[in-house]
Amino acid sequence: MAAADEAVDANQIQPRMQDNHSQSDVSEKDGSADSASLGSKDTESHKLFRHGGTVPSAICLSKAALGAGMLSISSHCAEVGLLYTTLALMIGAILTLISVRLISTASIHTSCWSYEDICEELFHPAMSLFTGFINVCNCLGSSAGYLIVCGQVFQVLTGASRHMVRLFIVIVGTCICMPLSLAKHVSFMRYLAMISVLALLLVVVVVIVVFGREGPDQTVDPDTIMFGMAADNSLGSGSMAVFAYMNSFNNVVFAYNNQFNVPQVTGELTPAPGLKRASWVGLISTGLCFSLYLTVSVFGLLAFGVGENQKDSLILSLLPAGQDHATDPLLILSLIAVMFSVLTCLQFHIFPVRQFAAYAFRKCRSRDGDEPDVVWAGIPLTRWLDIGSALLAVSLVILIAVVVSSLRAILDFVGAFAAAYISYVVPPLWIIQIRRSQPGFSWFSREICGCLAIFALGMFFFLFGTFTAIAGNK
Repeated sequence: MAAADEAVDANQIQPRMQDNHSQSDVSEKDGSADSASLGSKDTESHKLFRHGGTVPSAICLSKAALGAGMLSISSHCAEVGLLYTTLALMIGAILTLISVRLISTASIHTSCWSYEDICEELFHPAMSLFTGFINVCNCLGSSAGYLIVCGQVFQVLTGASRHMVRLFIVIVGTCICMPLSLAKHVSFMRYLAMISVLALLLVVVVVIVVFGREGPDQTVDPDTIMFGMAADNSLGSGSMAVFAYMNSFNNVVFAYNNQFNVPQVTGELTPAPGLKRASWVGLISTGLCFSLYLTVSVFGLLAFGVGENQKDSLILSLLPAGQDHATDPLLILSLIAVMFSVLTCLQFHIFPVRQFAAYAFRKCRSRDGDEPDVVWAGIPLTRWLDIGSALLAVSLVILIAVVVSSLRAILDFVGAFAAAYISYVVPPLWIIQIRRSQPGFSWFSREICGCLAIFALGMFFFLFGTFTAIAGNK
């Protein structure tokens, strides 16, 4: 995929990037690329954590991925073993880097900063609507997983009943998630994202402390470390074993999934979007995710083994046996940190939902994004619609989290059905369409063959992965 650089002519796209940076609202076609309006106060090159900088953008992108997937990855590792998990994490990291690069290339070439607008620019509004729907499913399902984690944290901290956990989810979603979901820009969350990444590091430290204090679980031996429950055929045979391995990879796909934010993060890069900087953002964020996932997989497997001590998520696994709530101060602090982290992560998943709603509203109103808007109470109607879509999205997330209680089930399904489509099906199609409009196009070029391979892999995850996620969690 290194050939992706060759196709983006900086002289051709620079005027379009400058035009789009004049927009200032997430609800307009190119509104995510409004760095000029926000960055006038903090774009000095010496500010490492400035709006649109490489490092803060990478932190935001990694935070979009880091969350519930990390908390369930050791449970999958206990089933399939460290060997398969490590290989899956490496493959997932490579695929994520390729995917981020493809999406950034398409975003910069078209000067569009959402999935819907890129699909319309390169294909047809019908594909924009279908892709937007899948993206909404991805983000709503992921966000529900984060609220489920919050409920698990509350249960472990207090020993509350299922009814009280549901009430807590409603309160947190209403009082915390709804206000935060109204932020106009992804980069607005960069400081919270940095703190929440550090909060997850505390969870990793706690898992290592538990292993150091308690020693390896009694079910751990060289065979179970390498092959998990498959070492003694505990996974069963035939289709059940296939489901376990496929669902494990579904979880990896979900754990790395931050591609839905890539167009917007690319558009917010200052002073102007560029493929090289976007690639660095992808490399930093993916490297951080890989390091944390592998560390949690290793020490989670060692500390909690492959038996009944390995629960649905690390949150439940960390609760000592025989206790109905946490009493250790370090554990309590880490659980609070987890709650803060996943609530921050949830906001990054609301942005794409708002982008899809903005696209749909714009089409219904027959606006192209450049016309003067109706103003109510000093606020453009577009912004009012954006606020309404954000609040409605969070309401749906709360409803899903209250109804569905299994974290693994929802993550396996979202990772297969939605994340695979968004990450590996659509991006290679964008690049193929861009190259077809350029002289010298050939279906047998290295880049096009690579895109076709990524597309085929994505369709496999999308179809067979969805089947195993449904059948394997019955």
